[in-house]
Amino acid sequence: MRTPKTPALSSIDSFHRHRCTTYPALTFTQLTTLLTNSTVTQASNPRHATQIHSHLITTNSLPIPLLHTQLINLYAKCGQLEQAVLTFRTTQHCSNVVTWTSLITHLSHSHRPLEALSLFAQLKRSGPSPNPHTFSAVLPACAEAGSPATGRQVHALAHKHGVASDVYVASALADMYSKCGCLDEAMKLFDSCSDRDVVTWNVMMMGWIESDRMENACNCFRAMIREGISPDEASFSTVLHALARLASWGQGAAIHTLVVKTGFASNRCVGSSLISMYAKCGSLDDAYRSFEEAEDRTNVVAWTAMITAFQQHGHGDDVIQLFEQMLREGVEPDYITFVSVLSACSHNGLVDQGFKYFYSMSPKVTPGSEHYACMVDMLGRAGRLDEAKRFIDTMPIRPDSSVWGALLGACRNYRNLELGDEVARRLFEIEPDNAGNYVLLSNMYAYHGRLEEAKEVRRTMESTGLRKETGCSWIDVWNETYVFTVHDRSHDETEQIYEMLGRLKELVKAKGYAPDTQFAINDVEEHKEQSMWYHSERLALSFGLISLPVNAPIRIKKNLRTCGDCHTVMKLVSEIFRRKIILRDANRFHQFADGSCSCKDYW
Repeated sequence: MRTPKTPALSSIDSFHRHRCTTYPALTFTQLTTLLTNSTVTQASNPRHATQIHSHLITTNSLPIPLLHTQLINLYAKCGQLEQAVLTFRTTQHCSNVVTWTSLITHLSHSHRPLEALSLFAQLKRSGPSPNPHTFSAVLPACAEAGSPATGRQVHALAHKHGVASDVYVASALADMYSKCGCLDEAMKLFDSCSDRDVVTWNVMMMGWIESDRMENACNCFRAMIREGISPDEASFSTVLHALARLASWGQGAAIHTLVVKTGFASNRCVGSSLISMYAKCGSLDDAYRSFEEAEDRTNVVAWTAMITAFQQHGHGDDVIQLFEQMLREGVEPDYITFVSVLSACSHNGLVDQGFKYFYSMSPKVTPGSEHYACMVDMLGRAGRLDEAKRFIDTMPIRPDSSVWGALLGACRNYRNLELGDEVARRLFEIEPDNAGNYVLLSNMYAYHGRLEEAKEVRRTMESTGLRKETGCSWIDVWNETYVFTVHDRSHDETEQIYEMLGRLKELVKAKGYAPDTQFAINDVEEHKEQSMWYHSERLALSFGLISLPVNAPIRIKKNLRTCGDCHTVMKLVSEIFRRKIILRDANRFHQFADGSCSCKDYW
C-alpha cells in the first residue's frame, strides 16, 4: 500500500484535520510552521496550545529547543502565562538561552517584573550565558520594579559579557536609568554611545519627558535631526507630546510641517498626537483639521483624541455629535473615549444622557474610577449632592481620590459645608499629601464665617509639612516663553505691565466688575482686593496685551486652577478688547470671547 504524501500545515484547522488521518507524527518543518504561524499565535485559544503540547510529548519532540521555545511563546500569546512558566519549569533541561530570554520577556511585558528578575538571577546561577537580547529583556523589569540598584548590577554583568555597548542594550540601559529617575547616568550612557540610532534618541527623549523636562526633550529631537538621524513615528509622537505639555503652538506647527515632509502624516500614532498637541495648545480648529485629514477612519485613537479635545475646550455638543458619528461608522469606543464623553455630559448638564452612555459601556468596557468620578461630578454639577453620595456608596469598586474629589468640588460650589467636611476628611486619609483638599475645606469654613475652624484646618495642613503649590503662569510671545508668579516684578517690562494692569482695573470696573474677595483667601498673604490684581494669570494677560498683535489670540497656561475673580476679569477683558483669550489651567481650557467663557462658568 502506497503511503500518502504528508500535507503542509498552515493553520490549527489543518492540524486537526491531519490528526484525524493515519499519520503518527508531523515533521519538524510542519511543527515549526504550525507553532509560528500567525493564525495560531494570534487567534488560537488555550485548548489549541494544549493539544499541540500533547502532540509534542507523544512524539518526543518537546526536547528540541526550538519547538520548546515556540510552545512557551504560544502559551504566553494565548494568555496562558502560568502554563508557559510551568512548561518551562518541568522541561528546563530542554531550554537554551533563547527560551530563557523569551520567558523573561513575557514576564516583563505582563507586568511581573519580580518574577522576570528572579528568572534572570536563576539564569546567572545555572543557565546558559545571556546574550544581548536577554539583557534588553530584563532591564525593563528593573525599571518597572523601581530598582536602579538591580539595574546597575545588570549593567555591570553586561560589561562583563562585553555587550554593554550593543546599541539595543545601551538603549535599554538608558531607558531603565531614566525611568528609575537616574537621568545623569542615562545621559552618561547616551553620550558614550558611539552608534546612536533612532531608538537610542527616542529613549533619551522619553527620559526627559518622564523627568518633566519638556524643553530638553525638544532640544534632544532637534539634536537628533542635526546628526542626520531620521525620526520615526515614536520620535514624532514623543516630541509632539512634549510640545503639547509646553503648549507651544509655534514649535508644534513646525514639527507638523516636518511630519508631512517625511511622509508620516498618514501614520495613526502621529496623526493622533497632532490632534492632541493642537488641542492642548488651545487651537481647536487646527486639531479638527488634523482629524479631518486623517486617512484612517477606523482609528479609535484619533476619534478619541478629537472627542477629548472638544471636551477639554468645553464643546460638549460637539463631543456628543462626534461620538454618535463614531458609533454610526462602526468604530468601537474604548475606556478613554467614554471618560471624555461622560465628562462632556457632566459639563453640559446632560445627566440622563450621561447615565445612558454609562450603562451602555458594559460588557465591552468595564467602568473604572475615572468613569465613576465623571458620574459623581455630573450629579454634583446638577446640584444633586445627596444622590451623588448615594451613587458613591453603591459603587462596586472602592472610590478613590478622583471620585471623592469630584464630590468635594460640588460641595464647594453649592456651599454644602456639612457634606464637604465629611468628604474632605476622607480625602485627608486617601491622599494626605494633597494640600489642595485642606485649602478647599479651609475656604469653605471661611466662606461660612467660621474663621477659627478655617485657621485650624490651615494649621493642621502646615503641621504635616504641606504647602500650597505656588501659582505661576506662562505665555509665549514671539517664540519665547515668559513665566510670571504672583506679585512678579522680575520682567524687563514690569513698569508697562503694571500700567496695563491699572488700566484693566479701571475698564472692568466701568463694566460693572465687583471683586469677589472669597478668592483672596486662596493664599494666606492675599486678603485684600488689591492683591488679587497681582495674580500670575493677570500679569501674563497684561503682558500679552502690550506685546502681541491686536488680532492675535492670547494663550496663557497656569499650573493651578484659576480663581473665580480672575475668570471674571478675563471674560470682561475679552469683551472690552475684542480679543480671544485662551487660558489652560490645571482643570481645563477656558476660551474667553465676547464676554463669555467656554466652560460656562463651572470648572
